[in-house]
Amino acid sequence: MILKSFTFICGADDFLVTRKGKLIFNDLTHKIDDDLSKEIISGTTGNVADVEKAISLFRDAVQTLPLFGNKKFVWFKSINFLGDSITSRAEGTLSQVTLLQEILKEIDPQSVTVVVTACPIDRRRSFPKWCEINSEFHIIDGSNKNKHDINKLLEDEKLNLGVAINPDAGKILIEKVNGNARLIVEEMRKLATYLGEEGGCIEETHVIELVPNFGEGDFFEVSEAFYTLDLEWTLDAIRRHFFNNKDARPLINSMQSRNRLMIQLRVILDAGLLHLSELGLNQSHLDKVALTYENYFGKNHDKSNFNIFSQNPWYLSRLGKATVHLSLRRLIDFQCSFIKAFEEILKRPNDQESVMRETAIHCLG
Repeated sequence: MILKSFTFICGADDFLVTRKGKLIFNDLTHKIDDDLSKEIISGTTGNVADVEKAISLFRDAVQTLPLFGNKKFVWFKSINFLGDSITSRAEGTLSQVTLLQEILKEIDPQSVTVVVTACPIDRRRSFPKWCEINSEFHIIDGSNKNKHDINKLLEDEKLNLGVAINPDAGKILIEKVNGNARLIVEEMRKLATYLGEEGGCIEETHVIELVPNFGEGDFFEVSEAFYTLDLEWTLDAIRRHFFNNKDARPLINSMQSRNRLMIQLRVILDAGLLHLSELGLNQSHLDKVALTYENYFGKNHDKSNFNIFSQNPWYLSRLGKATVHLSLRRLIDFQCSFIKAFEEILKRPNDQESVMRETAIHCLG
């Protein structure tokens, strides 16, 4: 039930914000048969003139009631002029946002129900602060730092598709698509289709084999295969990588990054500073060790493979399970082999797949 005069939904991910807006708008209007009682106004703009036009259309929509006096439902969708862009900072836009606030103030919730979705948004400005007080306010993070909304999206898609997903498989999927909500939905549909009409459970192997890496995503399959010490799988994964790619450097970078963390983890585990249980590593224990060694790692906790304490405990727990089977000496040998592989591809730039295969055989053979 809408308690205030309008609903305002904003956040960092336009897909999640629009999805939430659509769910709320559809829930409000699913029993409304009169299409004239429902109106959607686009707030996507490219300049001040577009902003003026969008707000003018919105004002007309909320002030024009249906012919037979029914209640009106208006969705002001995909507003993009409330962020920190050139258009958003323009004087003309700022005056239009003030006008938008006045229009929203005058809404009679008995006659008109309004849903507003906006992304991106600069919450330092007065309008979002006013909306937070005067509306049914929803903010959706959708970032990798706070995965609550992303995890909720994954759960919703699992239920919609009638499949189960292994918790670790879900986390790998999020990592592989860099937390992109739209890609999570599309890849979940693809994985569900692969399972077939009978459904089933999406496992880690399904995600690793079927979901490509997006953006700066880790090269999961080669790294996963290598650190299971499975030579055959590693060679197959290298072959698959070079079927679509020519450059070995991303692979080496991925493997070195993971190896750096495993070296740090191996030292800390050997020193008895952390304990790896069946449930993984404990966040509070990690925080205590991080505080102890703050002078060496610094206070900056931005994610980096040079700082073990900047990593997700779940990811470190996965690495810890692999580290159990690897001595510190062997991990250092791996790192030296990766350096040699990099030097070798500089000498043999047209034979990079062979270099990676030779590296894998040397380390795991």
